[in-house]
Amino acid sequence: MEMLGAIAALESLSSASTVTITSDSKYVVDAVSKGWAHKWRSNNWKKSDGQKALNQDLWIRMLDLCERHQVKFVWVRGHDGHSENERCDQMATAAADGEGLPVDEGYELIALSSELRLF
Repeated sequence: MEMLGAIAALESLSSASTVTITSDSKYVVDAVSKGWAHKWRSNNWKKSDGQKALNQDLWIRMLDLCERHQVKFVWVRGHDGHSENERCDQMATAAADGEGLPVDEGYELIALSSELRLF
């Protein structure tokens, strides 16, 4: 969800912008700030341990957006009183509990291919 939130925010910008994304997700912040996601892409979506990098579809979107915009990622501890982070968590939880959520096509494709391998 953290990745989709950042992606949606960046996709909503109509022109190239300078942006700070604050997140409690070390995965998202570190993968971009420490260059992991760029390395995964350059290594055909393989991590340094040889395992497949997860969320390739989302990382492609994120990295493309980071090339369009000047993006700085800042990590904050979750559930630690950061008012904006607490509000985002409330909104994400409410949305996840709601009905009519859009289909995650990347996830559905992976789930379908996993089912096909079972046969």
